[in-house]
Amino acid sequence: MSDYIVRATAADSQIRAFAAYTKEVTEEARRRHNTSPVATVALGQLMTAGTMMGAMMKNDNDILTLQIRCDGPLGGITVTTDNQGNVKGYVFNPDAVTESKNGKINVADALDLGILNVIKDMGLKEPYVGQTILETSEIAQDLTYYYMNSEQIPSSVGLGVLMEKDNTVKCAGGFIIQLMPYAEDKVIDQLEENLKSVTSVVDLLEEGLTPEQILEKLLGNLGLEITDTLPTQFYCNCSKERVEKAVVSLGRDEIQAMIDDGEDIEVKCHFCNSAYKYTLDELKDIIERSDV
Repeated sequence: MSDYIVRATAADSQIRAFAAYTKEVTEEARRRHNTSPVATVALGQLMTAGTMMGAMMKNDNDILTLQIRCDGPLGGITVTTDNQGNVKGYVFNPDAVTESKNGKINVADALDLGILNVIKDMGLKEPYVGQTILETSEIAQDLTYYYMNSEQIPSSVGLGVLMEKDNTVKCAGGFIIQLMPYAEDKVIDQLEENLKSVTSVVDLLEEGLTPEQILEKLLGNLGLEITDTLPTQFYCNCSKERVEKAVVSLGRDEIQAMIDDGEDIEVKCHFCNSAYKYTLDELKDIIERSDV
């Protein structure tokens, strides 16, 4: 199954819903960053959420960034996405390790105390920034808290990543279900009852359920209507020219010191780990061309 996002409504548009399958997105991130199992799961969960939250944005130039800053071994996670299914991300410490809990990879201990920032750049003077503390350090639950506390949108977020024994990704995906302000009490009650039947997104994915089938399980008795689907992929728009801006930001003295060292330099993109080399002549050219 290829990676994709489903957008849907239910209960005569009293509910909007999103579901995603993100195995390849998560595996590509694992491969690029050589992440440990717990880092893979945490990054995969946040990227899965990012793809669905990005699909909520209206304009092609809108950019969503999810940032977790935390005290745990992971140190933090950053994910950036657009409304076209392109997502990229990285963890601060890809080698992080934690002890399993009840036989499962323990993301909560890998994050520990921290803050979640949701940054929406919609082309205005200043981006919208929403923030919440990590209440549980379980990413799905903390995004549920974020929606309620920062955007006043009652939501249910479910995320899951399952690893193979060789530490590659077996499956990944999730859902976001949100109530509209005019939702009737009987709709809310039925949705709450439906959600009780889902104990784990990983269980649904292991059963082989598609995003549509996950939403059918959760919203089938509420008049589910699939509105469209959207492919999603790990995609980074970095280039040697873009990375050059980071080199320029170091300033003339620092660049000159690199030149004086007499060796070429290599700069890596945080998001995709691609490496870009700059020769001594290129560094000299950067000083000549740039106002540094």
